[in-house]
Amino acid sequence: MNLPDDATLTDRGLPPSGAGRVLVLACGALAHEILALKRMNGWDHLDLTCLPAIWHNHPERIAPGVAQAVARHRAAYDTILVAYGDCGTGGGLARTCAELGVQMIEAPHCYAFFEGTDRFAAHEDEVTAFYLTDFLARQFEAFVWRPLGLNRFPDLIQTYFGNYEKLVYLAQTEDAALDTRARECAARLGLAYERRLTGYGDLERFLTPRG
Repeated sequence: MNLPDDATLTDRGLPPSGAGRVLVLACGALAHEILALKRMNGWDHLDLTCLPAIWHNHPERIAPGVAQAVARHRAAYDTILVAYGDCGTGGGLARTCAELGVQMIEAPHCYAFFEGTDRFAAHEDEVTAFYLTDFLARQFEAFVWRPLGLNRFPDLIQTYFGNYEKLVYLAQTEDAALDTRARECAARLGLAYERRLTGYGDLERFLTPRG
């Protein structure tokens, strides 16, 4: 499968290739990671389609979008797996998946399942942390800087981030360039910087074929 650029994954998502028995219906922010896991594990039975990653800024679109995608693709696949956390839907996505009879990864958001939901939950003291993943480090402008108007009104940085203390980069890969980019994001927001190499966390376990 030829992966489009991050801007396309952000705004338009990714159509399925039509190859494979199991369709992974995911957020566009997870396309790189899911395809990497597919290559690493030889999961030729998996196909991938993604909804626009920018819907994280409009979570009311996620559950209806998933329902439409399941209805559109269900007949072509034996199984559909939904690679989304709750992602701000207030339980709406879980209810939609239960009604449709499709399995969804159990996590509040991608930060939790990349680090491992149990480990992430142990960081109860990190209410003043702002998180990035590989994708969000690459797409910081599209997801944070421009939507919050910081490109036009930099004084709003204090308004939005004045109560944060650090930026935590949950890294899926060893990538010095992304590390540099995430450090720059922290500096732009005036936050301390921490990097944690998580790998793919619970996402890999969720996608592993069931016996």
